[in-house]
Amino acid sequence: MREPRLYVATLNEILSGEITDIYFDRTKRVIEKSGLSDIKVRMEAHVYSLPEDYEWAIYAGLEEALAVLKGKPVDVYSLPEGTIFKAKEPLMMIEGRYIDFGVFETALLGILRFASSIATKTARIKVAAGGKTILYFGLRALHPAVAPAADRAAYIGGADSISGLFSDKYIGVKPSGTMPHALIIVFGNQVKAWKAFYEVVGNETPLVTLVDTFCDEREEALLAAKTFGEKLFGVRLDTPSSRRGKMKEIVEEVRWTLNLHGYKNVKIIVSGGLNEKKIAELRDVADGFGVGTSISVAPSIDISMDIVEIEKNGEWVPLTKRGKLPGAKKVYRCKDLHDYVTYWNEEPPMCPDGSKPKPLMTKFIENGTLIKKLPSIEDIRSYVVNQLRELKLL
Repeated sequence: MREPRLYVATLNEILSGEITDIYFDRTKRVIEKSGLSDIKVRMEAHVYSLPEDYEWAIYAGLEEALAVLKGKPVDVYSLPEGTIFKAKEPLMMIEGRYIDFGVFETALLGILRFASSIATKTARIKVAAGGKTILYFGLRALHPAVAPAADRAAYIGGADSISGLFSDKYIGVKPSGTMPHALIIVFGNQVKAWKAFYEVVGNETPLVTLVDTFCDEREEALLAAKTFGEKLFGVRLDTPSSRRGKMKEIVEEVRWTLNLHGYKNVKIIVSGGLNEKKIAELRDVADGFGVGTSISVAPSIDISMDIVEIEKNGEWVPLTKRGKLPGAKKVYRCKDLHDYVTYWNEEPPMCPDGSKPKPLMTKFIENGTLIKKLPSIEDIRSYVVNQLRELKLL
């Protein structure tokens, strides 16, 4: 009898180029057989169209992409991780022999698309919430192998907390979370479950009780407030959509009742099937939101990679497929995130206010060696949030 297994690629399989589409492996073999192994190219990662209603996206996953390319005989240029970008702006450029990095296109695009999609959706959720607290707990919507990468991307995108137990170990961010309905059901009594939770982990996290397991949300919220008094940080409403009715009115009723009894300090967190539209409707009455699936299964930021130049007789010659802009490019930025895209060796125009634009494309790897210090996850997250503020979205 065959034993069950987890279908997870190993780190060595990824870094060796084994995790790739077969046509990249076949391409490598054909190039080698044809005597073209020394052909050098410049290959660009870019997005030519964003999902519907998206005007911008967040570039994430760079650190993992650099981990794949480090040690390979290539030069890598990139925008900083966390940069807000628009369609047709170059994100990364790899320079070197195609034979040395072509098979990694599958892994690189998988990393950049996955992280950028989650980071972008998280930022959009943050904007919809008017900057209020966003708790990401969407790992159950993903294969467990990618959980650390998902938590990292969501945090970069602006989530105020992430839920993965492993997150401190992998990305240096302490996880947070409240309690599941299962805990209350096992005890068979809300108060007993809340008290047990507080006794065991009360010194690890602010006390937020789940208040919709057996009774009306208003009744359970008031019961929690009376049970814990000033110790209670907040209540969470996770009411199933089949029982909700008008969620905004439920939240308003809970808020009114808590205020009436002197518990104005108690926060209200809403979770369960939330998206940007629902959050926008609730942001004036709720204090924070727990969001999972809509971030985890975000619309894809469709990053692709294309050769844009090829080296001939020591000179770089613009060359690419139809529908893509040939030639290596750079991005320069003015305030209010006004960008210029130029040819590689072209000077950009001055900013509208007369100042000199800031170059964004930076060399990270030179002949396989990392030459630029990588920012902390906190710095990347701050960079994203500051850009959202510059756009007056927060």
